[in-house]
Amino acid sequence: MSSVKFKPADEQLAYLKKGSAEVIREEDLKAKLDQSAKTGKPLRAYLGVDPTAPDIHLGHTVVLRKLKHFQDMGHTAVFLIGDFSAMIGDPTGVSETRPPLTRAQVDANAQTYLAQVYKILDRDKTEVRYNSEWLGKMSSFDVVRLCGHYRLARMLEREDFRSRLEKNLPISVHELLYPLLTAYDAVALESDIELGATEQKFNMLVHREIQREYGQTPEVVLTMPILVGLDGERKMSKSLGNYVGITEAPGEMFGKLMSISDELMWSYYDLLTDFGPHAILRLREEVRTGTLHPKKAKMELAHNIVAGFHGEDAARKAGQEWDRIFSKREAPEAAPEHKLVRGQPRRLSALLLELNMAASRSEAERLIKHGGVEIDGQRVDDVKHEVELSRPLKFLLRAGKKKFLRIVVE
Repeated sequence: MSSVKFKPADEQLAYLKKGSAEVIREEDLKAKLDQSAKTGKPLRAYLGVDPTAPDIHLGHTVVLRKLKHFQDMGHTAVFLIGDFSAMIGDPTGVSETRPPLTRAQVDANAQTYLAQVYKILDRDKTEVRYNSEWLGKMSSFDVVRLCGHYRLARMLEREDFRSRLEKNLPISVHELLYPLLTAYDAVALESDIELGATEQKFNMLVHREIQREYGQTPEVVLTMPILVGLDGERKMSKSLGNYVGITEAPGEMFGKLMSISDELMWSYYDLLTDFGPHAILRLREEVRTGTLHPKKAKMELAHNIVAGFHGEDAARKAGQEWDRIFSKREAPEAAPEHKLVRGQPRRLSALLLELNMAASRSEAERLIKHGGVEIDGQRVDDVKHEVELSRPLKFLLRAGKKKFLRIVVE
């Protein structure tokens, strides 16, 4: 086995801790890094993901990026697809038993997920495993033996289960098995470090204990914070609509990132970029003292994130387009064209509704009243304004910040 030349353990530790919520235990990680540096043997760091949904957003990438950091330091990054455990369902944060996924659903999600993961991880240096490799082969004796290593009282201490018991809500037995079966993942992988979100802490502590029961040195657990969504309040989630998908178009990603608050921007810098703590501190100080405008700092953030998924050129074009529309109040280069047949003058609010630039007549009138509608760059704030349509003409119509149409009357 060829040895690897590693950076000093202290230097690695500082890099690997960036943005983390908790390291259990930090002294153990330091010792593992020291030993690895001496022997030239990479540590095995893994992230287990159940492919319960096919699309990844920036919230998912926080812990993926941390796995990439271990990869950057020369360690073995193991991306574990929980194809077996996904059919059970992780009870974390769930208030009722979730319906199990079918094998076909899991397989389809896993392939889509993996394709997106390689936007962050190095395909050639990532060890991909499926936990059906070992969990699918366990006999009933193996499962009973595994369950014998953990006490029911400890399992029921977890907040999700305790809350359901207090509310007299059902808990299925297979849900109790989930943390134990995924603990066996750590045993099968002989992992040194496991990564996960803070909400996975209970499961990962179980994994440490089961490793010890099977005669292995317990892994180090490194948890990452939950990324707050675009609304600045709740965790990023597709169901809440406060997310940025990593396969979204560059312009869409850039625009969404520019919508976050100035304060939220700093946690995005910390969790979604490779800017070091000192660089982020310097940027914050420049914004605080007025040397750097918050918008410029946010544009740099958006550029950095978009470039990571779409390349520098796409990020630069997305930034220029955003600046054109929102700073210079100009139309996008590719504003769609819509043709209208000549006829009688039409009230502007009715036209906005007809063109799907407003969801209702009342919303259209609100937009007009608040100065959110322009014709050829001229604001129209009279809700009774009528648009001349009796002769051939062209004009640019803007509604709100993002909606532009080039109207052609023929």
